[in-house]
Amino acid sequence: MIRFAPFLFALLFFGLRTPVDAGMQAQPAPKPAPQLVTADSPHTTPGGATFIVPAGWSIASDARSATLQPPEPDSHIAILDVHAPDAAAAVASAWASYRPDMKRPLKVAVPVPDRNGWSDGKRFIYETSPNERAVVVAIALHSGDTWTVVLADGTDPTFEKRGAQINVVLQSLRPKGYQRESFAGRKALPLTPERIETLKTFVETSMKKLGVPGASLALIDNGKVVYEGGLGVRELGKPTPVDANTLFMAASNTKGMTTLLLARLVDAQKLQWNQPVIQVYPDFKLGDTNTSRQVEVKHLVCACTGLPRQDLEWLFQFKSYTPASTFTLLSGMQPTSRFGEVFQYSNLMASAAGYIGAHLYVPSSDLGPAYDEAMQAQIFNPLGMKDTTFDMERAQRGNFASPHGEDVDGHPTVATMDNNYSIVPFRPAGGVWTSADDMTRYVQLELSRGKLPNGEQLVSEENLLMRRKPQIATGEDESYGMGLEINNRWGVPIIHHGGSLFGYKSDWMILPDSGIGAVLLTNADNGGMLLHPFMRRLVEVVFDGKPEAVGDVDSAAANHRALLAKERQRLAVPASNEEVSKLADHYISGALGDLKVDHQGANTLFVFNGWKSTVASRKNDDGTISFITIDPTRDGFEFVKAERNGKRALIIRDGQHEYVFNEAGSGEGSTDSLRSK
Repeated sequence: MIRFAPFLFALLFFGLRTPVDAGMQAQPAPKPAPQLVTADSPHTTPGGATFIVPAGWSIASDARSATLQPPEPDSHIAILDVHAPDAAAAVASAWASYRPDMKRPLKVAVPVPDRNGWSDGKRFIYETSPNERAVVVAIALHSGDTWTVVLADGTDPTFEKRGAQINVVLQSLRPKGYQRESFAGRKALPLTPERIETLKTFVETSMKKLGVPGASLALIDNGKVVYEGGLGVRELGKPTPVDANTLFMAASNTKGMTTLLLARLVDAQKLQWNQPVIQVYPDFKLGDTNTSRQVEVKHLVCACTGLPRQDLEWLFQFKSYTPASTFTLLSGMQPTSRFGEVFQYSNLMASAAGYIGAHLYVPSSDLGPAYDEAMQAQIFNPLGMKDTTFDMERAQRGNFASPHGEDVDGHPTVATMDNNYSIVPFRPAGGVWTSADDMTRYVQLELSRGKLPNGEQLVSEENLLMRRKPQIATGEDESYGMGLEINNRWGVPIIHHGGSLFGYKSDWMILPDSGIGAVLLTNADNGGMLLHPFMRRLVEVVFDGKPEAVGDVDSAAANHRALLAKERQRLAVPASNEEVSKLADHYISGALGDLKVDHQGANTLFVFNGWKSTVASRKNDDGTISFITIDPTRDGFEFVKAERNGKRALIIRDGQHEYVFNEAGSGEGSTDSLRSK
């Protein structure tokens, strides 16, 4: 499912305090002046817990507290050491000390798995109304006789923008004296039949816990495929099993393949990594002229230009778009952070990378056919990826896995393919269909540093590895390269990338120093909860690590069910007749197109240009009314009823932007998206 800015923790005040007794009403103390941190810096709480303050943030410390603040002043993180009998009491005491006026109702409290020396942890998520754009969360972690409590109190736009830096803070938070697990210097154990079976069993068991109908799995050891096969079924209600050749949408795994095309073009001296994009493709421009000039070829897929994630335009209006629309949309988009400052993911920039490469390869062709031809000739054919394609119709004629999501009550359900057509005009960012068998050939090329099985060097080692060079941090010991993620959290490098489209979640990974690789493709939204645990399980198996992956899946499944059940309690399904009767029949947004209100029996549907969904209604704590899409894989788009100049309107937001659908004929506010400040 698509969720926009849940909580990518952003600008926050970080409060460190001396241990506070839960039975005492602590009084807030005056805060010292904050000090700017110019480089990532280690700090310690009064109780001895350690964490990192990101560069560009400010910290104010005294005997009882430390406060972290990002450049934006609207969000805060507080960390407090508390003596308390349990997590709830620790959090109550922390709020009383940090912000006594915090009276929000609790939405849900969910357990946090025991990790990194912490035990008995819980995450507390509080009710907020969509117009507030607020994030209010508490995390209580236990060690020894002390609870360390993290309070996150800020805004969606800031948390979205600063999410990677918040990851640094949270991932680096460890108890006093704790030594991180590290596999550095260890020789990986071989993927014997017994270890392969362990990994297969983990995936199969996790699928049942998460409600994932089907998955395709491949494992590589010493550069050779040691297992490939399918688990589960291609479609619920039908017996046909998944196998190694079943096609799935691999979504953003396309990005690494796109940068592989760029690497081959660099080898052919058709472009250079550090060449300004406007030299290569003069029609490239962003809404900010300064940033446009700074963007080099290597920055197109680095997520480091300051351009934020802004997907609603193409998700809602894809029927009207062509590959050339990539550049039209980018020309109106503004960066929300400085160049190279923070990780911000942009699908449209990755789309531009592929189409620019395609234009250099086949200058005489339209961008879409040129990209398809370039990828086929330069990547798929040489690698022997015989079934991999961007052709939606061809993919669905044969052995393919159908997408699945959950209905409003959390039951796994077959989903329509409609929304996945939204990626077609922007396919270099995520439009590839592939199988586990085909993906092993791509993974083997990554492991062999550009060599084909016959010894031919398809792409130079230098330019293949340039794609893995860290461009921007995504967390502690985690970074993003060019369409590839680099993870060093366990002391060994792991190169990988995830993929997410409607009803499809996937990942591939290599341990380059050990010659080990893996591919995991799933046909359900809930497959996303399996990806990181699978990576963890792989390293547990080959390095004999602590058994954490099973607990991660169990926690993810339980927390998902708890949050889903809580959200379901507040939904009116079907949508409230009283509120539906107040809607206009037709709304228009200049950025997102038409929204028409349709009725099918008791159900109300919102109909867009290319897709539609049943909606539920919800009364928010501030008295506003939201309509929320609930059909499988299309759930989570929230529209808040509003009024603009006396006319009816609906407002939808992503992490950093707000879009207004105005009643058709009002002619007001229908042309722009507004960036949140």
